[in-house]
Order: sequence, then C-alpha cells, then structure tokens
Amino acid sequence: MAKFTKEDITRIAEEENVKFIRLQFTDILGTIKNVEIPISQLEKALDNKMMFDGSSIEGFVRIEESDMYLFPDLDTWVVFPWTAEKGKVARLICDIYNPDGTPFAGDPRNNLRRILKEMEDLGFTDFNLGPEPEFFLFKLDQQGEPTLELNDNGGYFDLAPTDLGENCRRDIVLELEEMGFEIEASHHEVAPGQHEIDFKYADALTACDNIQTFKLVVKTIARKHGLHATFMPKPLFGVNGSGMHCNVSLFKDGVNAFYDTKGDLELSDTARNFIAGIINHAPSFTAVTNPTVNSFKRLVPGYEAPCYVAWSARNRSPLIRIPASRGVSTRVEVRSVDPAANPYLAMAVLLKAGLDGVKNNLTPPAPVDRNIYVMSKEEREAEGIKDLPATLYSALELLKQDEVMVAALGEHILEHFIEAKEIEWDMFRTQVHPWEREQYLQMY
Repeated sequence: MAKFTKEDITRIAEEENVKFIRLQFTDILGTIKNVEIPISQLEKALDNKMMFDGSSIEGFVRIEESDMYLFPDLDTWVVFPWTAEKGKVARLICDIYNPDGTPFAGDPRNNLRRILKEMEDLGFTDFNLGPEPEFFLFKLDQQGEPTLELNDNGGYFDLAPTDLGENCRRDIVLELEEMGFEIEASHHEVAPGQHEIDFKYADALTACDNIQTFKLVVKTIARKHGLHATFMPKPLFGVNGSGMHCNVSLFKDGVNAFYDTKGDLELSDTARNFIAGIINHAPSFTAVTNPTVNSFKRLVPGYEAPCYVAWSARNRSPLIRIPASRGVSTRVEVRSVDPAANPYLAMAVLLKAGLDGVKNNLTPPAPVDRNIYVMSKEEREAEGIKDLPATLYSALELLKQDEVMVAALGEHILEHFIEAKEIEWDMFRTQVHPWEREQYLQMY
C-alpha cells in the first residue's frame, strides 16, 4: 500500500508551509545529490517531468547523453523538521530514468530494485535490513572546519559526563523520530567520540533510503552542536573504526524464511544456503561493502572488525554472526560492511550473494566458535577460513573476477565504480605519506 498520493503531498506541503522540495538521489559512490525546486514546481515534479544534467554526476553518463528524468518515490515524502524559519523544506527520493522512459542502469536505487525482482522470482516477498551505523563526532575549529579533537573520552555504553556527545545524539534521535524513524537504541561506542544509533529494520529499499536520510540528519544536527560527524571507517589509528553491521533476513508472505524450529540452531535450509552464498562471495563483494582505501585500515585484527570469512552463532570475531533472537527476528548479521558503502550497492551484492547460495543449494562450512583472532594461519587454513582482502586494490581485482558480483552491479555501474576506485587507489599509492618520512628520512 502506498503511504502518500500526489494529492496528499500537495495538501501536506500547503498545511506545513513547505517552500522548497529537495529531489534527492544517490550517485555510484554513495554521495547524496539533490535538485532543489520551489513549491511552484511541485506538480511538475510529481508528474515525473523534472529533468537534470546526468553528465555532471559521478558515474552517470557522458555529455552527449546527459538528459535524465527524476521520478519521485511518493512514499519517501518527508518534511525536514529543522527548516522552519522561512518556510519548511521537504524531500522526495527519486529514481533516475532515461528520456525514453526506461530505468537508468547507472542508478544504484534502480539497480537494487532489479536484484529485489530476482529475489521475488525465487518466491520470496521481502529482504529486510536492520543497519547499525557508527560514526565519530569531532570538534569544529573557529572557521567551521573539522579538527581531530574528539568531543569526549567516553567508552562503550558510557553515560555523561564522560559522553559529551549525549546531547547531540539525543537531538539526532528526536529529529529522526519526528521524521518517522523508529529508533531502537542509541549509545556511545567503544572508541572515544564514537556513537551508534540503531533504527528498526525495514524492507531493503526503504532501509537504504533511511541510511541516506540518517547520514544527512546526523551531519546536520552535529554541525548545530559545533561538531563534525564523520562516517569515515577509520579516522583514528589505535582505536576501533566505524562499521555498519547489516542484519538481514528473507521473508515469504510475512513468514521469516530463515527460521525453522526443527533446524540445527533453529535455522532453516534457506538460511544456511544464504550464509554459504555470503561466505562464498565475501572476498569479492568487499570492494563494494568497504569501498575506500581507508576501509581496509578498519578490517584488521584487534579492533572487533572482521577480517576472516567465517560464521558463528556465538562468536563476534567472524564475518557473519547469527544473533540469538529467533522466530520473526531470525537474521544473519554481516559485520564487515562499513558506513562509507553506498547502501543500495551494498545490499545488491549481499542479496545477490545470498540468493546465489539459495539457488545453488550451497552448504556453509561448520560454524567457528573459537576466537579467530588468536588462531594461527595454519589453524585458520585447517578450518577453511579465508581472509578478506587487505587493500582496496586486491578487493577490486577479486570483484572483477566474480561473475555473480559483476552481475549484481550490472555493466554500467561496475565499469564506472571500478574506474573511480582504481583512480582512488592510484592516488593513494603514489602519494608520499607522513609515516614513510618518519620511518625512512633519517634512516637512509
């Protein structure tokens, strides 16, 4: 059932004194883009007649084929609560269409819809996602630029006065709730200045929209507190990085397809096949779920982030954990994903990997209930535990070689994603870093 009709949106806009509408979409790198229109253009936008120049957006199209249409998803209508001074600002998330009326293959949101259709063809009705995004809060300097100074010395679940981010975090939660989010938990994370806010699971498309909205709200409210919020995976050496654990489950007509009272650990065959698919493709989807040079500084032993491909119902060191809840809450928690990932692309590769396991009836290896961080390389090899790639470069090479993951992104997105990321890797590789000068300048 649709939440809003065109008439609802026009009426609410008038009642709420909305003056501007942001037509939002996401580029291939996960950056939120928006075309802002005055209220006088709302009807045109709702009739799918708003055009923009796609050639100026990362990974979209070349100059000679630049006209694109924005098709707003009416269910994503929301009025931003913090914009009331001279009339409010509302938002609609859009799908991108070609001038001939076909979905644009380079639109990450359209691409996720394509993989969701494959899921429906296999008889499932929903792919649900409950994300756990983490972020750091740094102080701003007098010019309003981010510093590396943290705003607190708190630790996991700490309370004020050590957690000075508490007021900021509380304001973020209040704003999100006003926008219709159901917040399940908000707490200080392990590292100083690090926070996590968990919101209720939703179908994958809505959950990805929510992640993008969440990032926008967090950054906006942090700035009002004189802070800079960053979703960079590893901003500081020597402390935990920021992850975005993804709790996923398949449903069939309202019934959780991962739950089976008679199965071992009460997991269904579908759940095991799905886990096997994730394990099989994990090394090659890492370039998408952990898409920056910096992402790989987080995926190292000792900071609670997974760097080994295994699964467990009890242990938090592997890539996949099965949380204790059963029944409708039975889910697979993929722990490698970080918040720099484009959520639409990350969900497309996770779903495609899991469905590959279901389609081919793959069997997962035995669960690993030991602490993998303390196992030797030989012990890991004996258990069949693979490593995740250690650099963006090796992750990109593995992505290119995996036909299933290539198909999950489609030709257009894959080509532009690889091109952008190889440039990023090359810039990093050729740069001379302070560490090198500290190590070698006097030695040689």
